[in-house]
Amino acid sequence: MSARFELHGIFVSGPTYKVGLMLSLAGEPFDYTHLNLMEGEHKQPPYLAKQRYGQVPLLVDRANGRHLCQSAAILEYLADTLGKFGGASLDERLQAREWLYWDFDRLAAPLYRARVIKIGIRPAPPEVLEDCQNAAKTALKVLDSHLAGRDWLVGEGATIADIDIYGVVAFSSAAGIDLADFPQIVAWTKRVEALPGFQPAEALLPKTSREAA
Repeated sequence: MSARFELHGIFVSGPTYKVGLMLSLAGEPFDYTHLNLMEGEHKQPPYLAKQRYGQVPLLVDRANGRHLCQSAAILEYLADTLGKFGGASLDERLQAREWLYWDFDRLAAPLYRARVIKIGIRPAPPEVLEDCQNAAKTALKVLDSHLAGRDWLVGEGATIADIDIYGVVAFSSAAGIDLADFPQIVAWTKRVEALPGFQPAEALLPKTSREAA
């Protein structure tokens, strides 16, 4: 029997990892479809019919035929649908949503860009890399300060805010950023990694398509 969820993406995609991590933490097996972005598979009509932006990730919910895109929106959908990691109250849900938007605006963009420059996907001059790293570090300082005296970003337990932002912070080293300067973040990442069902990106996102175990 096929798994309920089918995740389309590529192993280097941080946003795809966020969705895979959410599913894994929620105990939901998923089929994984690898997309060859280098050959433009994500820009072909069959894929665009499912993911109108021509990006990854794409999550298919086979229970109702929905095709979902944009990782933050997918995380919110999964929290609603599965009843997990959505926050214990309306206030927590709203705060978690604020962190998702903050992450996209302040942290994910510069850190992901620094990463693709460092690993050679998108070459850029040294000053561009430095600018991206500095912008990411500024955001990490905000995150580190917020985590002082608390275990999770919102409330007393992990939420989609933690999952979303972990899916960025996990690539800090690849972006040339040392988290040793952010001790609260280091402690928080260890708490995320201790959650039941946690798996690193390389375990969740293979380089080829894979059916759920």
